[in-house]
Amino acid sequence: MVYEIGNETVDDALERVLAGERLDRTDGLALMAQPVESLAEAGAAVRDHFGDGTVDACSIVNAKAGNCAEDCGFCAQSVHFDTGIDTYGFLGPEKVLEAAKRAERDGAQRFGIVVAEKGVSKEHRPEEWAEVIEAIRLVRDECDLEIDASLGILTEAEAEILAAEGINHYNHNIETSPRYFPEVVDTHDFEDRVRTLEVAKAAGMDLCAGVILGMGETPTDRVEAAIALQEIGISSLPVNVLNPVPGTPMAERGVDITTEEIVKTVAVYKLLHPRSRVRLTGGREANLAPEEQHLPLEAGADGLLTGDYLTTEGQSPGDDIEIIERAGLEPNRETNDFDPEAVKARHGASTGSTTETAKTGTEPGDD
Repeated sequence: MVYEIGNETVDDALERVLAGERLDRTDGLALMAQPVESLAEAGAAVRDHFGDGTVDACSIVNAKAGNCAEDCGFCAQSVHFDTGIDTYGFLGPEKVLEAAKRAERDGAQRFGIVVAEKGVSKEHRPEEWAEVIEAIRLVRDECDLEIDASLGILTEAEAEILAAEGINHYNHNIETSPRYFPEVVDTHDFEDRVRTLEVAKAAGMDLCAGVILGMGETPTDRVEAAIALQEIGISSLPVNVLNPVPGTPMAERGVDITTEEIVKTVAVYKLLHPRSRVRLTGGREANLAPEEQHLPLEAGADGLLTGDYLTTEGQSPGDDIEIIERAGLEPNRETNDFDPEAVKARHGASTGSTTETAKTGTEPGDD
């Protein structure tokens, strides 16, 4: 099938992507300057060509909240900032399993166990490590879900254990471009994140790594981040949008982002990562009106983080199914069989409705 959008730059890039060519930094910068309507059409064409017409849903559990020693400027869970969130130690395997079963009933295909700290250390915190492994085994044995994990920095030995236990994707977001990263985090650097992704990949896990938009980065930074992810090699690209948390540096800066910028970036990311799931994750409800939330899906996105985020309530899974259908797509049912109509009825979904965001706020939820 030949796609002709009527924009020479976009048409040329699209033709090359569909022929199997990988676009580069120069292409990404040129595309970012094009009209959002042309880019959205191209992103959808790439998704339709390489995908299966479905939107993949993942869900996460905040398995350990707060008191993180890192100073990521967007994060409600950093010990460096007074954000007023509830803090707690590792929930325990049974509570993680409960969260996984809820996610399965709500139609998620993937379930991520998230721990907010620099790294769950097998050497330094062996009891916590053992509980994480037990939780993974419970979910693996009792749910029809693909299990993902976001546990911070990994050693080679830890990564090999996680892969052997059945972790499918390891999530470790790069957050932004290498250039802009020092404006966001001081306590570790961009290469620390890249090294953990390389370790996870070498152990046999697929990678889920993405960005947070709206932190004051430039369009060039957004392209540079996508190119860095090309070099790493990922299969899921979560696109978070900053939901500023009172008490964090990002909230004090007062940065923001428009709907057009979000849609345009999603489309360009799909062109730069045609075979990866481009996934809408944390902050989308705070930055997109209910009647706009289908627009990134129409621009090539083919994944969602559904349900609650790390420290705030998210949108109901029933509402997310309606958004998927409004974009002319279907929920992915490959991993677990569920009835979308039953999910919508259970959650009282109605077109354009959303759940109220918790007052405490959160950093954008990782996939």
